[in-house]
Amino acid sequence: MDTTPHSHAIEVDWLAASHIGPYVVAFKERLTALRYAASTIADYLADIKHFARWVHSRRLSLARIDEVSVAIFLDDHLPSCACIGHMRHSRTSHRSALGHLLVVLRDHGAIAQSSNRITPVDEELRRYDDHLKHVRGLAPKTRTMALRIVRRMLTERFEADAIVIASITPEHVRRFFAEQAALHSKPAGAGSVVSSLRGYFRYRASLGDLVHGLIGALSYPANWALSSLPKKLTDEEVAQLVGSLNNPCRAMRRACAIVRCALDLGLRSIEVAQLSLDDIDWHAGTITLRHTKGRRVDILPLPVATGEAIARYLELERPKTSNRAIFVRNVAPRDAPIGADLVRITIRQAYARAGLPYTRSHLLRHTMANRLLASGSSLKEVADVLRHRSLNTTMIYAKLDSRGLAEVALPWPGSTS
Repeated sequence: MDTTPHSHAIEVDWLAASHIGPYVVAFKERLTALRYAASTIADYLADIKHFARWVHSRRLSLARIDEVSVAIFLDDHLPSCACIGHMRHSRTSHRSALGHLLVVLRDHGAIAQSSNRITPVDEELRRYDDHLKHVRGLAPKTRTMALRIVRRMLTERFEADAIVIASITPEHVRRFFAEQAALHSKPAGAGSVVSSLRGYFRYRASLGDLVHGLIGALSYPANWALSSLPKKLTDEEVAQLVGSLNNPCRAMRRACAIVRCALDLGLRSIEVAQLSLDDIDWHAGTITLRHTKGRRVDILPLPVATGEAIARYLELERPKTSNRAIFVRNVAPRDAPIGADLVRITIRQAYARAGLPYTRSHLLRHTMANRLLASGSSLKEVADVLRHRSLNTTMIYAKLDSRGLAEVALPWPGSTS
């Protein structure tokens, strides 16, 4: 490890003379194109200087800079770094900076492309994912969960060897399910394991494999349907939440528009994140949902309060970008839309500002369903607004329909009817 003290000017010259030096300008240009702040670019340059000094101390050639050497630097050197100079030790910052560096080096042909060997399990999952997408029409999130569980089973059984379905026995399946079920605290979680494995075995059956014994080895754990009440916000809590959105905080207009989309339209987090400028018809007062869980295109009326919140965000706060997404990132890369995780984080932060003890973003969807029922809407109308494929999915909200339940309630014994 090089611990010789250097001035800032000498350190810059030393970086220019290192293996990485010829690519520093391209590194800066990449970060600038992604609209990173000048302060962040300076921090990332300091991080790759640190890495360059470590590469020099290890006498690594440029060709040996890859994910493995970066991992060694982050895991072994960084936690116990004693380099002389103003070295930053943020793992997150270093990892991000070095990720950009690898992209630049590969774009310029300075290092070899990433060589991820495709295993038989990878190839099998690629084919199965095509089946889930094009034959069964499942949403990306559902496919990802199913593929993750099937990957665990196949990797545990075959590792890097060829997949031979006939070698999987019911005992293998039962033992794997027991291991996976222990990771879940609720029956519904273990039920997703059963559903994923059964779906895969049915796919193999369609290819001619004899897997009926494997399907029969799996049974769903007891999980009583409609056994609980869906949680919702009270009218007072809704007012408290909406009132907190007027605080003059950073990104507050975006937060207000996101919360309004979930509360007034009942949109899921991923649906909010994927809204486009082209989805709103301001003259007709409608919003089109093109990326729904049911893989349908739905047109909903746009409430005035929701439209005003979106318009304020677009006019006064949304960064300038060529991206057509309504909600975009406030930090680099700014031309990218936000993700579903940021929608959930934004809603959780809104709860905290309002002093509410909740965390789940889906709570706003339940709240909207309850408000529809309270205003006299039928379960079928609620199902249409929530875009449920089956009315059975909406039946849980029948427990919240106080008006309808009062009409069918029997007299209490001993009371006057």
